[in-house]
Amino acid sequence: MPSIYIQTYGCQMNEADSERVLRGALALGYRAAEHPEDASVLVLNTCTVRDNAEARAYGRIGQWKALKAQDPAVRLVVMGCLAEQDRDVMPGKVPYVDAIFGTREIDAVVARLAQWRDNFVDGDDGGEDRLAALEGYGTVRHDDAHADPRWNKLRAFVTVQQGCSYYCTFCIVPMVRGRFEDRTVEAVMADLRERLDRGAREVMLVGQTVNHYHCPQTGARFADLLELVAAEERVERLTFISPHPNDFDEHTFQVMGQIGKLNQRLHLPLQSASNAVLKRMNRKYTIERYREQVALFRKYCRGWALTTDLIVGFPGESEEMFEETLAFVNEGTFQNGYTFIYSPRRGTQAAQWSDQFVDPAVAGVRLRRLAEAQDRLTRAYHRSLVGTTQRALIVGPSKKDPERYATKIGQNVTVIVPKQSLDNPWLDVRIDKAYTWGTLGTVLGTAAHAAAPARAVAHLLPPLEGGGVPDEGPVVFDTVPREAAAQPR
Repeated sequence: MPSIYIQTYGCQMNEADSERVLRGALALGYRAAEHPEDASVLVLNTCTVRDNAEARAYGRIGQWKALKAQDPAVRLVVMGCLAEQDRDVMPGKVPYVDAIFGTREIDAVVARLAQWRDNFVDGDDGGEDRLAALEGYGTVRHDDAHADPRWNKLRAFVTVQQGCSYYCTFCIVPMVRGRFEDRTVEAVMADLRERLDRGAREVMLVGQTVNHYHCPQTGARFADLLELVAAEERVERLTFISPHPNDFDEHTFQVMGQIGKLNQRLHLPLQSASNAVLKRMNRKYTIERYREQVALFRKYCRGWALTTDLIVGFPGESEEMFEETLAFVNEGTFQNGYTFIYSPRRGTQAAQWSDQFVDPAVAGVRLRRLAEAQDRLTRAYHRSLVGTTQRALIVGPSKKDPERYATKIGQNVTVIVPKQSLDNPWLDVRIDKAYTWGTLGTVLGTAAHAAAPARAVAHLLPPLEGGGVPDEGPVVFDTVPREAAAQPR
């Protein structure tokens, strides 16, 4: 039976694309390999948001070359944004790669897998394994070998839009994913129901500028789409990423506040609080306009968490401009923030302003100061949750300790709990300790549905120890975290 291993770098859009490829492969009779060395086909879904993302991708391809040398029948596939950007030069750099696919060629990836399938088929047709995989059992995320298959399909991506037409001067997205292309409501809802059929409880709507959504068939806007998706009875929790501040209006915020299934967290990328920098970034809003949007959000979405992306060291950013961003953060606007040093991307306008690049040492100091300011506020927010009981969904084993479960509450805060025998995916967790990265908690009860009352667990386990010092230093991101926007918007 042929097998496939998919490794994904980058954003939720890439995660959604990888999920589509995996579903197609399973339908063709492939099984999901837990390790690269066990796979017939190795697929690397790549990112170009930062230089180190490119370096990581080429480094991984180089590592996989050894597996192909050991078994020439192994097929290597590169897809995603780096494949789109380097389509012409990649065959020369890594000639041992068997196929290269751009960002809009997901169906072509699956078609190539179909062509290769018969080359791998042996005496075992894998019928039972294939059925189990398609039903959502026995397939685990490749980085989650300790995962309980019951919890493997609880969260799912549904792509509603490709590309972006805003052309922020730092962003490569329009060059590698094209201009705005919205899917029809019919297509989105069909994908949604397919995910629900496979066991999804929480659904994330994904788009590069998701709140710009405009159905080409019916004219439905983003608020309409939220209402339609939330009306699906089997959707228990709903979220979306990544919006642009320009595309929210009062009606959309009002609708968000009325949908009880929505996660109570909005990720609203700011990038900078300096109007001069925002203009050079081509963000199309001012800090005054951003404040207005935040005020509307707070008016209709009371109690929600607000998170953001911030870039320091953008070409031409002076110390005074940076101080404007630092002062805005210190106002306590955000419950969490993802901070980055500007990274020039080939093909973007800002990459041409090399004479205005900020000295790396200066940019590093700015990053540290900004991260320290936001992390102090994030820890305070997490501490405010200590002692409360929150409804959380199991994500899977903790990446740091597979003997613990990682869960997410509605504000997108991670709660690590002891691994134990659980009969339902929804947990009532008591928050015990707070850190910059998230919290530690105790499972008090379980529920079969997000809105169902919890049944108390038979035995309370003692509170977890460890997880870092509650007042630990800042967490600085030099790569794009999964919780951040689909691309810096």
